[in-house]
Amino acid sequence: MDTRYKRTCVLLSASGRLSYSIAVCLLQAGHSVTLVTESAAKAATGIEEHLADISDERLNKIRWDRLEIKTEFDYNPRRQLAIAITGEDVREKKELIRKLEDHISAGSLIAINTESVPLSVLQQDCDHPERLIGLNWAEPAHTSFFLEIIMNDHTNKELSADLFRLAGTSWNKDPYVVCSDLSIRAKMFSAMVREAFFLVQNGYATIEDIDRACRNDAGYYLPFSGNFRYMDLMGVYAYGLVMKDLNPELSKEVSLPDFFKEVMRRGGLGMENQEGFYEYEEGDAEHWDKQFRKFSFQIRDIIRKYPFAYLED
Repeated sequence: MDTRYKRTCVLLSASGRLSYSIAVCLLQAGHSVTLVTESAAKAATGIEEHLADISDERLNKIRWDRLEIKTEFDYNPRRQLAIAITGEDVREKKELIRKLEDHISAGSLIAINTESVPLSVLQQDCDHPERLIGLNWAEPAHTSFFLEIIMNDHTNKELSADLFRLAGTSWNKDPYVVCSDLSIRAKMFSAMVREAFFLVQNGYATIEDIDRACRNDAGYYLPFSGNFRYMDLMGVYAYGLVMKDLNPELSKEVSLPDFFKEVMRRGGLGMENQEGFYEYEEGDAEHWDKQFRKFSFQIRDIIRKYPFAYLED
């Protein structure tokens, strides 16, 4: 895979919201995209909604004739990259990887999302384990700068380097590479959620309190800087003193709290089926989705003004 080829053919195997925005991200980069998904109609509608949000000159660069939406795989030797999005199930991931191997050439890269399954586990049954890589996205993929690339000692370093350059130059990403076999994004988020679960379960705070604390504090500085840069700004030593006392008190719970188990028991999907942490009515999901898509463009523009290595002229 060579980043000089702006029109790389990409096979995208995914369903749901994230897949639609990934397709738009790839189309904006000028790729030819074949999306294999459960429902072609839903995919077309989801992609159209994202395209309707794009009001600048980038919309003119997107060509519908470079998008195919299918429900079955076909073989195309021109595909240099396959991207897969699945649930966090080892069997599901391995089955999809085997299908992808049958529908792309031996030298093509396969990039699959994996939050909790080690990349080495997924490589075990591959015909070409060196060309399998972990790739985690954030929704909406066409506005977020986030992209997490996971590799290990078995990974082809040249292919992973090509993907890194492609993401930075064509996908409008600020990517990072993890060499530990597992997602660091998932670990950091899970640690924060575990403490939030503990505080709610033990009556220290409500769900609304937790959300306000996250949104109105970390939500202010994280778009500008990460945690380490923020501590540099505010004073590292003071944070060290606080953590020295607080770290022993942080939750080490390994099981889910009762209130969360109850949401799962009800089959809670959040806004999608009006079963989550908050109460929702008909039409709320569409409203929040529309507002979030609008917000994603606004926050992207703010982050773009203050990039990771920001230095004012």
